[in-house]
Amino acid sequence: MRKIFYSLILITISTTAIYSQTIIDRDPEIAAMAKEVSADSLHSYIKTLVGFGTRNTLSTQTNPNRGIGAARKWVLKKFNEFAASSNSRLTAFIDTVTYHPDGKRVDSTIILGNVVATLKGTDPNDHRIFLISGHLDNMRTHVMDRVNDAPGANDDGSGSAAVIECARIMSKHSFPATVIFVTVSGEEQGLLGAYYMAKKAKKEGWDIEAVLNNDIMGSNNSSETNIIDNTRIRVFSEGIPAYETEKQAKHIRALGIENDGKARQLARYVKEIGERYVDNIQIVMIYRNDRFLRGGDHLPYVENGFAAVRMTEMNENYYHQHQDVRKENGIQYGDLPEFMDFEYLRKNTAINLANLSNLAKAPAMPQNVTVEVKKLSNYTSLHWDKPATGNVKGYYILMRETTSAFWQKKIFTADTKADLPYSKDNYFFAVQSVGESGNESLPVVPGIAGR
Repeated sequence: MRKIFYSLILITISTTAIYSQTIIDRDPEIAAMAKEVSADSLHSYIKTLVGFGTRNTLSTQTNPNRGIGAARKWVLKKFNEFAASSNSRLTAFIDTVTYHPDGKRVDSTIILGNVVATLKGTDPNDHRIFLISGHLDNMRTHVMDRVNDAPGANDDGSGSAAVIECARIMSKHSFPATVIFVTVSGEEQGLLGAYYMAKKAKKEGWDIEAVLNNDIMGSNNSSETNIIDNTRIRVFSEGIPAYETEKQAKHIRALGIENDGKARQLARYVKEIGERYVDNIQIVMIYRNDRFLRGGDHLPYVENGFAAVRMTEMNENYYHQHQDVRKENGIQYGDLPEFMDFEYLRKNTAINLANLSNLAKAPAMPQNVTVEVKKLSNYTSLHWDKPATGNVKGYYILMRETTSAFWQKKIFTADTKADLPYSKDNYFFAVQSVGESGNESLPVVPGIAGR
């Protein structure tokens, strides 16, 4: 079993109040799965996707070898191949809806289709869902050009390939919770496929705890600045929640938790777990929901109240995004496979896989987490209830100074309460469930007891 040291300080509390630094172990099953991620497999998926000529959402859906229709059928075929070795737990289909001209980026009636594979959880009482997404469609310089070639290798062949590779590996394993793998259409036309799925999930009451959206994550160099770096990837997350903002504002202001919404907690989790299992990569948290002038498929989910983040390469090359393939002034334009780094894409895909696996193996989040504020004290008293599902070994209490971006200490306890010699005025706290194999749930920030 491989062991690694963390900058986090892990402390155990008990009746004897013994404090000590501890080594955190990698779950051997997840570590082995992360090593299965193959740069060659990712390369082959992208080669096939590029071979469809164009995957513009408005392109042909009847040609068996070209266009978005052929691409969707190929992804479905791959998912069904993986299903054969999943003991019937993985099922896949193309989820379609008729979309009419909108006067924006859709000028004719189309069948909008997302390719969805669901790896059903093994615990019938566990209704949690963890979702990974990439967009299958692409575009040339003009978003309405549905006829001419558009390779779309990195945008977003990279994210779609990551989804397919995670499905390939994870379908051979069992998890208490459900994992959904989806390649959506219509991203370049206005996030249409993601909006369709997010609204459907909200309407039907899906218990989605986390969405990992992958978009442009396979190239290691930037235009203009010429920076080359395949050791860092960005995770974008919203601060103030987009969903029911006014309703939540009073609570956020009272606790000072502008940086502790569900998406921001997910981003911290992605960083910790990803760096735990994937070597030679740093996950850089960006305190923005997305980049300037751009938007991604995580946005419809956060707008509907789900925790969602965007994974994107550190240094983008705009010569190879939304460009017709051509050469001008000695510069090669176009989103071609030769400008990708498949070892970098391998690492970024493994980050997704490790996070999805750790989340799906972990117990549910602790319930009713509260902090006592009825009296002045230099101690902090936390209380919580056990999670609704999952076998719990104990809980981690996370803490950090109010100026810190990351959790600085993890305090383990088997109890459902704790009195800590740290002032609640000086630190932020959260609690996460820990399973028998050491897998952690997402953290829960405490509310105020009695409210």
